[in-house]
Amino acid sequence: MALKNEENLGEMKAEEKTSWVLNDFGIGRPLGKGRFGNVYLCRENASHFIVALKVLFKKELIRLNVAHQLRREVEIQYHLRHPNILRLYGYFHDIDKGNCGNEETAKYIYQLSSALEHCHERLVIHRDVKPENVLIDKKGNLKLSDFGWAVQHDGQSKRGTVCGTLDYLPPEMIAHKPHTYKVDNWAVGILMYECLMGKPPFEVQGQKDTIEKIRKCNFHLPADLDVRAQDLLKKLIELMPERRAELKDVMKHEWIIANYMPPPLLPFPNKAQ
Repeated sequence: MALKNEENLGEMKAEEKTSWVLNDFGIGRPLGKGRFGNVYLCRENASHFIVALKVLFKKELIRLNVAHQLRREVEIQYHLRHPNILRLYGYFHDIDKGNCGNEETAKYIYQLSSALEHCHERLVIHRDVKPENVLIDKKGNLKLSDFGWAVQHDGQSKRGTVCGTLDYLPPEMIAHKPHTYKVDNWAVGILMYECLMGKPPFEVQGQKDTIEKIRKCNFHLPADLDVRAQDLLKKLIELMPERRAELKDVMKHEWIIANYMPPPLLPFPNKAQ
């Protein structure tokens, strides 16, 4: 759902644009988040118009049976024209249940593992890795965002706060047990599964059933999935945190190597120089 900046209304005629797709926009920084979705600062590629793009989680709308409420909101706001009412210029939906190929997924998992390894080396646990917090820049490279649930640790003690999104919560958080940086490693495996399969591994209708599947680490790997990908998924989506794969090993895994060749890592500019 696209909400436009009101400063230059004359520069873009929304009526001439009947529909949009996500590729029509350059996605910028997050502006806010709510129960049903996030809002991002964006630019429409054709007009260079700055917009606020509200991204809604369809699964949550369906689960809570509020799709009709969204429909009513759109119908009402779309026809309102007033200088003190934020104007709704349009809306669209993405492709349902899409997935990524091996090469694209391997690239994202390598880059995410590299980003999280950097965090862990500096004693930072992200604790909220999920698709909404993984952005892709115009060159197709992954950017990890939203450190609102991140925490610094001393490398020895464990944390006790339960945080994150249910589909990405590891068994130790579900069981309200103390956790370590291995919660991020688990989330890497969940994201890899969702990229390849188009849905999280523990997704079912009821929240209680989802929790039970996570608690038992009960998920399905299709027989036609690359056996090397299956191996990596099993090492990441592992019930026992201490047995989960280290991220440095993920980046060297045979499935990653077979599908992605990372460029040389250039040193990050030092402002002090």
